[in-house]
Amino acid sequence: MSDLNINILGMKFKNPIFTAAGPGAKDGELCFEAAKLGAGGIVTKTISVNPADVPRPCMAKTNSGFLNTELWSELPKEQWVEKEYKRAKEAGVPMIISMGYTADQIKQIAPLVKPYADAVELSTHYVGTNVGPIVESMRAAKSALDCPVFMKMSPHTDIQVIAKALEDAGADGLVMINSLGPCMAIDIESGYPIMGSKTGYGWLSGASIRPLAIRNIYDAAQVIKIPIIGVGGITSGRDAAEMLMAGARAVQVCTEAILEGPAVYGKIAKELNEFLDSHGYKNVNDIVGLAHKKSANRIFRTESSPPVVNQDKCVKCGQCKVSCVYEAITIEDKLVIDNSKCFGCGLCVTKCPKQALAIEYK
Repeated sequence: MSDLNINILGMKFKNPIFTAAGPGAKDGELCFEAAKLGAGGIVTKTISVNPADVPRPCMAKTNSGFLNTELWSELPKEQWVEKEYKRAKEAGVPMIISMGYTADQIKQIAPLVKPYADAVELSTHYVGTNVGPIVESMRAAKSALDCPVFMKMSPHTDIQVIAKALEDAGADGLVMINSLGPCMAIDIESGYPIMGSKTGYGWLSGASIRPLAIRNIYDAAQVIKIPIIGVGGITSGRDAAEMLMAGARAVQVCTEAILEGPAVYGKIAKELNEFLDSHGYKNVNDIVGLAHKKSANRIFRTESSPPVVNQDKCVKCGQCKVSCVYEAITIEDKLVIDNSKCFGCGLCVTKCPKQALAIEYK
């Protein structure tokens, strides 16, 4: 059985699957339940000076991702300090307290959370290129606290520049990424937007944003040495493994915990363990940043390398054939790929429900 234990800046976690600063950690009781059901660490819902006045409806599952108009915690900071943090702390796992947003707000909040925080996560949802406001918030927290300060980052094309600037300014770690947006969805029966915000806009999260999270983590990990905690679209142990390979040291789960309940943390941890075992990895650290090592040896090519078919796994369902625009696949007694027609695009490999097709990615 693989070892899932990790150590991040002196904090010891039984596994790298954490809650995220959202509805799945909305109060102390739900944080406690998450840890009881398998979360290795707790990240509490973001607090600010005043409780959030959340527009309703505020969450929706769509066929292209999860939309929300969630804000910070709707509970007052006093309730968190007097009750919720104490209950969450009873779970016995490291607790990272999320707070926001401006430097002035953080100056007020940081002293209140200090007795409970093993670390803090600062949420800014800042998407500009001037890192000044983010750095000011971070310094406000560091001046009031003696625990690690993680900066939560929005997706950005200049993620390396921003990540390095935050490291240089003293950030202890990064969390990435925030949800993506603004986005919009409309109820076609009524014509109204399905989000209750004044604009009708919401923010996109869930599996649909995972490729963006992977790219941001992968890029940032190339230029910084401080730890990254990944978040954005984790639904399974294989998803967690992918994010760790991109360079994250641990992952947070938000949308999937909303949709499936707090037992999902233990499920993902179990699946990650099974993945590591099946591939011969002895501990979770063996795969952290693995994609960087592999990419360094990758050979860029433009010629076709047709997939290989495992006939024992193939059930001749025809899903690969339907989407082969090059008409390279035929199915009679068995699945056959015409190498002279195959473009080597790889779509059939990713679409096969039985993993009966394999292609060279190196």
